[in-house]
Amino acid sequence: MSIFEYNGSAVVAMVGKNCFAIASDRRLGVQLQTIATDFQRVFKVHDKLYVGLSGLATDAQTLYQRLVFRHKLYQLREERDMKPETFASLVSALLYEKRFGPYFCQPIIAGLGDNNEPFICTMDCIGAKELAKDFVVSGTASESLYGACESMYKPNMEPEELFETVSQALMASVDRDCLSGWGGYVLIVTPTEVQERVVKGRMD
Repeated sequence: MSIFEYNGSAVVAMVGKNCFAIASDRRLGVQLQTIATDFQRVFKVHDKLYVGLSGLATDAQTLYQRLVFRHKLYQLREERDMKPETFASLVSALLYEKRFGPYFCQPIIAGLGDNNEPFICTMDCIGAKELAKDFVVSGTASESLYGACESMYKPNMEPEELFETVSQALMASVDRDCLSGWGGYVLIVTPTEVQERVVKGRMD
């Protein structure tokens, strides 16, 4: 078993019309044994920028702390919040710096940039970025997430439809992966508000 699959995870981000959704499952396991059912994988950087960290849970928490530290330094120096594109470059550089002993994480970055244009991107554990205009996925359920998102996604969805689509895609996908699941956590971010919702799923 790969170290990335040790705790199990499923994270997905999807773009809508001037909004985006980022969602994750809630299971923390040690291989096939479930340890917690309320584990957080999606973290807030600032009001319009979120990062989802799939992979090894301990590294995800450590990496998030380092990212918050770097972002606070940026805020002190620049007196403004970081743009999503800039933050993606920061994460990429931070991961590549540790390429010989990497953080076993595959981050997903989602945010609203200039003119509330949604930005999503994912990368591997050494910071190779992959930009997308529709959706990005990572974690042990990524294969089934690709299939579900590919068939359900359509451009320019309003926030409510986006929530429905991303929730259905996540729930359908984690049911086909035994290392992730136990409900979902969905964030819908628009220029004016952030909606947090917990989705109930199969508890097995």
